Amino acid sequence: MGAHEGDHPETIEYRLPHLTMTALAWGDPGGRLALCLHGFPDSAWTWRHLGPALADRGFRVIAPFTRGYAPTTVPDDGVYDLGALAYDALALYREFGAPRDAVLIGHDWGALTTNTVAAQPDCPFRRVASLAVPPVPAMRPRRDAGVGAYLRQLRFSWYILFNQLPGISERSLDRLIPRLWHDWSPGYRADTDIAHVLAALPTAAHRTAALSYYRAFVRVAGKPPAPYTELHRHWDEAPRVPMLYLHGSADTTLHPAFTAGVGEVLAPAGGVSETLTGAGHFLHLEQPAHVAELLVDFFVGDSPDKH
Repeated sequence: MGAHEGDHPETIEYRLPHLTMTALAWGDPGGRLALCLHGFPDSAWTWRHLGPALADRGFRVIAPFTRGYAPTTVPDDGVYDLGALAYDALALYREFGAPRDAVLIGHDWGALTTNTVAAQPDCPFRRVASLAVPPVPAMRPRRDAGVGAYLRQLRFSWYILFNQLPGISERSLDRLIPRLWHDWSPGYRADTDIAHVLAALPTAAHRTAALSYYRAFVRVAGKPPAPYTELHRHWDEAPRVPMLYLHGSADTTLHPAFTAGVGEVLAPAGGVSETLTGAGHFLHLEQPAHVAELLVDFFVGDSPDKH
């Protein structure tokens, strides 16, 4: 696979029944669908390396700006629960004719969304990959983790509480976003990525939308309105399809003790996990060639036509 920057992808607008979404796209329109979901503080441009690399291997890569991130619209319903995020991904998947060999890839909030979709009893994706945030059942620390692991995780998660502060957190994003990139992926030059993120949050409404992911999550035990309710019900369950989980050893968003059991949780559905030595939270940007190789190995050859 050659090196790519992905500076010139297609930009496509999809008028879904409930939301207008804009996505970056790479590859032959007739290729195998790979739907890629970004997280926070990030944008669809996070896939600018992996998009071309996967396209080289026959995939049609679609990377939407998720709800509330411009140029995708801010949803009228104001709902940001995981059921709503999963609903968006599935609606976009159906826009492509619901292909049986499609794959789903998510990072950060995109990983939480991917985990939710993969836990559905009728998950339509043949295989999925989650980066940096494992399925909830896999986040239970080892019995010998000790109090220190919990205390350190609380320190890692300070931004989640900060993002609950209305107005203050919106006004602080210009400072918060560079700090999180610096803290989560030490040594990685994120200037380009930060510029893309801020461009995707051009108004107060967009900033509130991005922060509302976190505000909805603290109420995660509640039920979002229809049509998101049933999808949301499975947000904390194990995947029902094969999942590749990738985590950076230098990631400071989740203490390693909370990822020790990932392999055991993924194994029943045929999934696997791997830790990338030296990578931080944005592992797909720090080690794009390695991540692309792992994804291709996991996905290529696994198609209904091959069985």
